[in-house]
Amino acid sequence: MTTTHEASTGRRTADLSALDGLISHTTVQGIPALHAPHPGDITAGLFFRVGRADETLATSGVTHLVEHLALHRLSLSDVHHNGATANTYTLFHVTGDESEVVAYLNGVCAALRDLPLDRLETEKEILRTEAASRAHGPNHQMALWRYGAQGFGLAGYDELGTRRLTADQVRHWAETRFTRDNAVLWITSDRLPDGLDLTLPTGSRNPTPTATDALPVTPAYIRGGDGHVVFDAVLRRSSAASVFADVLGRALFQDLRQEGGYSYTADADYTPRDADFATLRAYADALPEKQDAVVGGFVDTLARLRAGRIEQAELDSVRGKLLKRYDTPDLSAALLPSYALNLLLGHEILSPEQHKAELRAVTVADLHEVAREAWDGGLLQVPTRGADWAGFTPAPNYSPSAVTGTRHPSLESDDVTLVIGADGVSLLLPGGPVTVRYDACAAMTTRPDGARDLTGLDGFRVAVEPTMFRDVGAERIAALDAAVPAAVVVPLPARAPERIPHPRVPEAPVPQARPADAGDTAPSGLRSLPVWFLLLVALEVVFALGFLFAVVQATDPAHPVWHWLARAVVPAALASYFTFRAYQYAREHG
Repeated sequence: MTTTHEASTGRRTADLSALDGLISHTTVQGIPALHAPHPGDITAGLFFRVGRADETLATSGVTHLVEHLALHRLSLSDVHHNGATANTYTLFHVTGDESEVVAYLNGVCAALRDLPLDRLETEKEILRTEAASRAHGPNHQMALWRYGAQGFGLAGYDELGTRRLTADQVRHWAETRFTRDNAVLWITSDRLPDGLDLTLPTGSRNPTPTATDALPVTPAYIRGGDGHVVFDAVLRRSSAASVFADVLGRALFQDLRQEGGYSYTADADYTPRDADFATLRAYADALPEKQDAVVGGFVDTLARLRAGRIEQAELDSVRGKLLKRYDTPDLSAALLPSYALNLLLGHEILSPEQHKAELRAVTVADLHEVAREAWDGGLLQVPTRGADWAGFTPAPNYSPSAVTGTRHPSLESDDVTLVIGADGVSLLLPGGPVTVRYDACAAMTTRPDGARDLTGLDGFRVAVEPTMFRDVGAERIAALDAAVPAAVVVPLPARAPERIPHPRVPEAPVPQARPADAGDTAPSGLRSLPVWFLLLVALEVVFALGFLFAVVQATDPAHPVWHWLARAVVPAALASYFTFRAYQYAREHG
């Protein structure tokens, strides 16, 4: 789904002329290069305009794999270097003397030209191990709820491609994305070092992915983990938006920590997403007993800024802090990475003076406008009951419709049915359907035991477990496999038998035998009878004697027969019934 609220900003094409006299720019082997002097060791970075958002869910991790493979032969070097794969770029960076920097950059490019694909399976295993040890942050759900299982939403998913990618696929990705026309070099030096050989295949500059939108209505909210409140919004890139992020962070800190004492951490940040838009993300933590108070205070702070209640002093304080960044020694070298990334993404490039002028021009009214934009497109994660009371709509938990096909009732719940149709699969739940259509399937994982797990481009997921639904045999699984495009199928290894789910059947209570006492000589069957059973038997005897007495007294002319029968027969009948039920209980429970 293409986003509906992210219209073009009419930005200007990146123009390096604003940097004349501040940063030198040239090309090396066809790659744009920016450089500025800095004392001490040289730091260099080679950006490529490819990242996780360019992949699909079924191939996710391919960029990360290329990065690892390119660094393999350099991994034993003592030089400080690394690689990073982000949503829209991949970066190889190094710090060292001139010869070390040259050797590193040349080695990276040589490896990209001829990847050590004999290492492919080993590097896949390394990436899976890395993912297993990586802790999920409190905001890991935000991307997948906002964008779905595609584009920028892939940051919220595992790298499934590490299960299925072939050597040919990885090689093709490197040849078409890691090209000289899709790269930018930056280096903290007054000149380009001698001996650079950054030869790479020719190609083209890849545009950033088109953002998708999985939220039909905003502002929206989702339920998240206890102890975390997160707010996420997509804003047009501007100096006013970056200032607003700092204003929001300070306001949250003051309201939730300094005044309320509810949170330890309360902050906000602003991160460029692509050429035109940035992500605003705010966060606050809370103890379980303070969660409602934190949610309320968090929303109140957002609402205050949205209503325009922003003090000039708040703006002035943040602006002063941002302007001080331009007093940094060797400013030109410090700005090289951001300038190189803007050039790579195609964002407007401003000189320090131009940017300072924009900061000085920001007004309280500008911040009010940004606050309204953030609120209108916001996604709030709350740990408590919800945020309907604040005007946020629950993010959709169900699909608009279900497919038609064969129905397979759940073996565990009468309220759940799996439908496998010609167009897709649906899980019919009490609250509504969850549907994944084959033509909009981002990935389907398969297990040798027959399990199939389908994820739609919109982020909805249906797990088909043959052990959990009636009549989901090999024939139905084969039909499902034939309908799903092969390009999105991701085989997973076999599961241990105890990992395969089975319906939960309530277990009958197991009688717990009391240890026999040494002096206890009563028969075991009598000891196992409940006390209330014995009492009922005694009552039965009493009522029986009462009945006999009633019969004898029936000859008394002062009292009619029906009077004595009513007093004796009815209680005796009731006692008989309960005694019979007690006898049944004794037989069933030993």
